Amino acid sequence: MPANGLRFCVETRGKPEGEPVMFVMGLAGQMTLWPDSLIDQYTRAGYRVILFDNRDIGLSSRLKGHVKGHPLKAMARYRLGLSVPAPYTLYDMADDLVGILDAMAIDSVHLFGISMGGMISQLVAGRYPERVRSATLVMTSANSPSLPMPKPALIWKLSGGGTNGHDEASVVERSVRFWQAIQSPDYPADLDEVAERVRSDYRRSYYPAGILRQTRAILGAGSLVNVTRQIRVPTTIIHGKDDPLVRPVAAEQLSHLIPHAHRHMIPGMGHDLPNALMPTLAGHSLDMIRG
Repeated sequence: MPANGLRFCVETRGKPEGEPVMFVMGLAGQMTLWPDSLIDQYTRAGYRVILFDNRDIGLSSRLKGHVKGHPLKAMARYRLGLSVPAPYTLYDMADDLVGILDAMAIDSVHLFGISMGGMISQLVAGRYPERVRSATLVMTSANSPSLPMPKPALIWKLSGGGTNGHDEASVVERSVRFWQAIQSPDYPADLDEVAERVRSDYRRSYYPAGILRQTRAILGAGSLVNVTRQIRVPTTIIHGKDDPLVRPVAAEQLSHLIPHAHRHMIPGMGHDLPNALMPTLAGHSLDMIRG
C-alpha cells in the first residue's frame, strides 16, 4: 500500500465495518510478532484490526539512507539533549501511520502501540488528535534523555554482542539470548517456540540496516515530552513492573504528562507479550475503548 512516499505491507482482520484498531510495532519487530491471542480478542469483540510493517522492516519499503556517526557518540548526544543526525526520525514514522490511514480512507482509529510503536502512537495522538480515538501505550516512554538506561549487559545484547554473523543460525541464537534477557520473569517463554518464530521472521525478511536506521530514528527524535503532554484522547498506559529495557519509571513519567490517562503496572511482566497476559492487556485497552 502506498503512503507517505513509501510502500507498506498492511493486513486487516475482523469485520470491515467495525471500529478500526491499529497496532503499531516496536523497534526491529515485524507485524508477525503480534500474538494471535491478543488480536483475536479485538476481532471477537467486533473491531477491525489493522496490522502493518513499519518502514525499514518486514515487507514494507527498505530505505538506503546512511547512518552517520559512531553509535556511542550518537547516544552521548541524545543523553545530553543534543541533536542526533538520522536518515529519518519517529516523526516521519508517525507520518507514515497517518499516510496509511489516508490510503485506507480511514478518518480515525484506536491506537495500540508497544515500545517504539508507543512512541509513534504518542506523536500521532499529540500532533493529529482528530485521527485518534484512543491510545493504548504499552511498555513505552516519552523518550526523555533523563530516563534511566537499560543495564549495560542488556545494551550489549541489544547491539548483538556475543554472536556474530547474519546467517539464520547466528540470528536465531542471538535473538533467543536477547529474548531471554527481556522476557517476563513470571511468564517465561518456551525458547523452542521463540526460536521458531525468529526463524520464520528471518525467512520472511531480514534487513539489519533497517534496524540500525530505526534505532537512529529514536535517538534523532529526541524527547517527545512536549508532544506527549498535548495528548487529549482517552489513553491507557500499560507497563511491566519488571521491564529491564524500558524501566517502569517511564510509565510514571507518562502518567504525569498525560494526567487523564489510566496507568496499569503489571507484576512479573518484562518487555515482551506473553500469551498468559494478553487477556489482561486487551481487557485494560478494551475497557477504555468502550468508555
